[in-house]
Amino acid sequence: MPSKADPCSQPTLMHPDEAIALLLKQVNTIDDSEVVQLPQALGRVLAEDLASSIDLPPFNNSAMDGYAFRFDDLADSESLTLTGQSFAGHPFTGEVKPNTCIRIMTGAPVPDGYDTVQMQEKVDAKGDTIYITAPKAKGANVRCRGEEVKTGGKVLVSGTQIGAAEMGVLATIGASQVRVTRQIKVAFFSTGDELRPIGTELAPGQIYDSNRYSIQGLLSRANVEWIDMGVIADDPEAIRHAFRNASANADMVLTSGGVSVGDADYTKQILDEEGEVTFWKLAIKPGKPFAFGHLGKAIFCGLPGNPVSSMVTFYKLVWPLINKMQGLPQSKPLQLKAKLNGSLRKFPGRVEYQRGILTTNDKGEAEVSITGSQGSGMLTSMSQANCFVILSQEQGDTPDGTLVTVEPFNSVLC
Repeated sequence: MPSKADPCSQPTLMHPDEAIALLLKQVNTIDDSEVVQLPQALGRVLAEDLASSIDLPPFNNSAMDGYAFRFDDLADSESLTLTGQSFAGHPFTGEVKPNTCIRIMTGAPVPDGYDTVQMQEKVDAKGDTIYITAPKAKGANVRCRGEEVKTGGKVLVSGTQIGAAEMGVLATIGASQVRVTRQIKVAFFSTGDELRPIGTELAPGQIYDSNRYSIQGLLSRANVEWIDMGVIADDPEAIRHAFRNASANADMVLTSGGVSVGDADYTKQILDEEGEVTFWKLAIKPGKPFAFGHLGKAIFCGLPGNPVSSMVTFYKLVWPLINKMQGLPQSKPLQLKAKLNGSLRKFPGRVEYQRGILTTNDKGEAEVSITGSQGSGMLTSMSQANCFVILSQEQGDTPDGTLVTVEPFNSVLC
């Protein structure tokens, strides 16, 4: 039973770029936020701009191991007298006198009165008499207080996803906890009496439920809280209960299968009764069938049942939606040109995401080979690949040696 305003009634297939633009307009960023301790912040998204409470660096310090001194002293003397040392965590506390220097280590404070550091390789030490080949300029090899960030300066902005570098930045300014966007919850399940759990024997006509594990991996990479609801039998009330339970406990409900025109199950019937869902036909291969809408307060996304189609449509359509819900900015994926090794068969009409292996030849040129058969049920093609070879909607057969557009797998697919 088709839902109202069904895009499938359109005479032409919708380009995937057009589809994602329309879908993004129907999804809002989660407003809720929470405070987490720094060790739990990795992968989360900042919910507010963050300013530094200290200068960075907090004091003048040395950029290398060597000797600290007053640059102008070398104008009157060929040598300086060593009067002490400054190590990281153990600064020099003595008096800074004319024509003197101290031994200093990388990161150690440069005492007031000294303004320059010379690396130890350009210093000749004879006891406490130090001969220095003068640097070219006063202030050489000194990191000045606040040169990176002044107190009150913005270090990270709202919408930044916290990675390893951001963890270090937060620790540098002494932030023991941060306010982040609440992690969105995604509930997912599979439907079909033919699906069996792994570890059991297959009867004739049965297959293992592989899509749920691929989806779990994709969601884990997307830094969301996922709720695995298992396999739901082909029973109208069981499916209805699953949709109600999922939508009551999650921000997004995700399923695979049950969105094709010829699907002989109850999924579309229950969706039409329980929510506002439209079924889309996209000009994308593998893929094409896709469902989107709302179940209560939750977003609903229905992926195709074929394993590769499910992963490709997640990558192209669902992942950008999740990013927007988390407050992450939209960005275009990296694409580059590579020489095709071998020829490709293609009929015009759909954008194809063929699975490829991107390498560099001995001349430093990018080359790409297809992983073999590109059937939408052959999940091993995703396992072997490290990129998509993107063939445009109007493109036909592609001969060997052609420069093709390649999109390396992002962090969700790696």
